This record gives sequence, structure tokens and C-alpha cells, in this order.
Amino acid sequence: MSLLFVLYVVLAQLVALSMIMAFAWWIQSRTGNSGFVDAMWTFGLGLVGIVSALVPLNGADLTTRQVVVAVIMLIWSLRLGVHIVQRSMVRADDPRYAALFHQWGPHASRQMFILLQKQALVTVPMTLAVFIAAHSPAPFGQFLDWIGLLVIVAGIVGEGVADRQLRSWLATRSADERICDRGLWRWSRHPNYFFEWVFWLAFPFFAIDLSGGYSAGLLAFAAPICMYWLLVHVSGIPPLEQHMVAKHGDAYRAYQARTSAFFPLPTRSAREAG
Repeated sequence: MSLLFVLYVVLAQLVALSMIMAFAWWIQSRTGNSGFVDAMWTFGLGLVGIVSALVPLNGADLTTRQVVVAVIMLIWSLRLGVHIVQRSMVRADDPRYAALFHQWGPHASRQMFILLQKQALVTVPMTLAVFIAAHSPAPFGQFLDWIGLLVIVAGIVGEGVADRQLRSWLATRSADERICDRGLWRWSRHPNYFFEWVFWLAFPFFAIDLSGGYSAGLLAFAAPICMYWLLVHVSGIPPLEQHMVAKHGDAYRAYQARTSAFFPLPTRSAREAG
């Protein structure tokens, strides 16, 4: 696989993602609900990932590895995308984007379009990782492949459990409960984000050839690195926590003080008692 071919793949992925996010901007501008933006991003990333996994190299037949990676992307995008659509249907807007719209004022629509194009750009490392993992020349079924599948299952199941626990809490909480502190949410303030990151950790396992015959496999590390940066430092935790503090005040600050932000850990009081 030549460097030039990889560059062509990156360019094609960027163009496709840019068009998808432009469509997401159009949907947001028509509905007024920015929650659907994340659903479009999820379905778009899934679609580009599937196509990237299945694209043939030099007219070769599809491999088991390509099909497995494509199926993984299909399952991931459907589960997360449907969840986001259902969540967006029952609330007026996403508080993270709503805060940005308030800051942007009369230029909000144009700034939103620019933001979503930036989002398309920073998504490329993930779709590239999918392509690299799917086109490893090693036959599927090696030791690292099975580790990768276990990591995939852990990521998808863990995120699904976290989402379900939050929905259950919202439906059954008492009048004085302001912060979800049940199940995985007792161990991490954002367990859904953590397990989303775990999912993307799997692609280097699919891509790396321990014999050293597939140096391009190292590019798959871009996916978990990029996802961690986005979730922890950019569009995930920072704006959401700002919103939660503004909404819940000292109750959320207390939750921040005792609970890990990202990695699931025992609560602070439990660690200190130990």
C-alpha cells in the first residue's frame, strides 16, 4: 500500500465526511434541534467506515478481515446513532450546541457550519484507522484479532449499559435526586464517553502486524488518540460539564469532587478510606 494511495483514501474520506456534515448542518438549521447533528455524525462515520473497509485493493476479493471490520462499524453506528436520535426526539436541543449558539449570536448559523466542517476534518483519523485495520494483509483470526474483538464487545456493551442506566435513572429518580450516581456513573462521570474510547482502542489490534510486515498499521493508533482528545479536552467533557455545573451548581461540584471524570475508578472517599 503506497503512501500516495493512502493520501487518496484520506482525501476521499474527507470529502465524504464534509458533505455529510454539511447535510447535518442543513438538518439542524431546518429543525432547530442540534441534537441530530451527533446522530448524523455517527451514521456518517459508520457509512464512510463501512465503505472504507470494503473498498478493494488492486481488484482483490473481499477478505474476512474487511467484512468483520465493516460489520463492526455497522453495529456501532446503528446502536449509537439510534440512541442519539431517540434522545434528540424527547428534548428541544443539545445543551452543548445551544450554549455555542448563544455565544455566537447573529453569526450562529455560519459558525455552526464551520464547526461541523472542522468536525469532519478531525473525524478522518478514525475513518483512516478503519481502512488501515480492514486492509491488513494478515489473515484474520490471529491472537491480536481476538483481543480486538473482545475490546470491541467491551466498548459497545459498556456504552450501552451506561446509556441504559442513565435512561433508567431519569425515568425513576426521586424529586430530590439531581445527579445520576448509579451503576457505572458512580465510578465515572462520563462512562459512556469512556467506553466509546474503548471501542476505538480496538482498531490498532486489528491493524498491527507483530512481524513488522505492515508498517501502515501504526496509523490505526490515530483513532483512539483522536477520540480521547475530542472527548476529554474538546467537544465532550468540557462543554457538558460546564452546562451541568451551571444547571446543578454545588450538587454537581460535589459529584466532580468524588468521582473520576473519565476513567472508571472508586469514588474519592472510598480511595481515601482504603
